[in-house]
Amino acid sequence: QDQLVESGGGSVQAGGSLRLSCVSSQSMRCMSWFRQAPGKEREWVAYINVYHNTRYADSVKDRFTISKDNAKNTLYLQMNVLKPEDTAMYYCASCPSCDGLCFYERGMGSWGPGTQVTVSS
Repeated sequence: QDQLVESGGGSVQAGGSLRLSCVSSQSMRCMSWFRQAPGKEREWVAYINVYHNTRYADSVKDRFTISKDNAKNTLYLQMNVLKPEDTAMYYCASCPSCDGLCFYERGMGSWGPGTQVTVSS
């Protein structure tokens, strides 16, 4: 099973940017980013497949960009125009099935430990 480790989180003011990274111990196929705010359930944020096709949650569309560098086994999440409601722990996860299950926790294989993003107003 692949091991995933996120980095790049931090504290920024509203309107700022951050880039999260997720390094995998194995080659990446289909991957997703999730996030969990305090007191809320974990929610899907973005997805990328083997062809680098992407999908986004409506709440982050046009502000976040998911990408991956297969040569480096690294997944990225570029987050722009950050809002206080983006404050959460962010997790990367692998999706073995590479289908619609990649938008749900139950469809994911391995998870990273998460990286905290805090956006102040």
